[in-house]
Amino acid sequence: MARTKEFDENEVLNKAIDLFWLKGYNGTSMQDLVDGLGISRSSLYDTYGDKHTLFIKALESYQCTSSGKIIQIVENNLPAKETIKQILEFITDELLGDSSRKGCFMVNAEVEIAPHDAVVKQMICRNDQQVEDIFYRIVKKGQDNGEIAHTQDGRAVARAISNTVKGMQVTAKSTSEKTVFDDIIRLTLAMIN
Repeated sequence: MARTKEFDENEVLNKAIDLFWLKGYNGTSMQDLVDGLGISRSSLYDTYGDKHTLFIKALESYQCTSSGKIIQIVENNLPAKETIKQILEFITDELLGDSSRKGCFMVNAEVEIAPHDAVVKQMICRNDQQVEDIFYRIVKKGQDNGEIAHTQDGRAVARAISNTVKGMQVTAKSTSEKTVFDDIIRLTLAMIN
């Protein structure tokens, strides 16, 4: 007879996200996971298989949650520049609201793991493309309605904004000065004529 799980998998996954995000993949041992998740080693293996599989599930969950919040802002159907501003402000608030200054879990995984792990690299590339596509749709909407000039290629503008977001996520690991991020947002919006 199969035993029933005595833990909430979503709760455990959220704890795994926090642990991997704080310590990184390589810095998180199996014992850290057992201690931090509050489940036995056998339950961890039975449910997730191994550390790598748990890490992938954690990244997937994080990506879905993060994307959902940004999509909510996009769906407010505000003017393009205001939408971009609100997304950048939301990201800033999330980053500066984290007293541990962990940055972005996806960006951390990109730097630490993606160069050596094809599965993580593919996830990061897919996420990057989704973020770029979101910004492209916003920029294109602004170009189509005359709010944003056609002086720059919309895709190139979207890539620049996406790269700015990554820079913000890395910068948040070393500073929590809001004025730094306010300047980045102001200059990013100025770039979009």
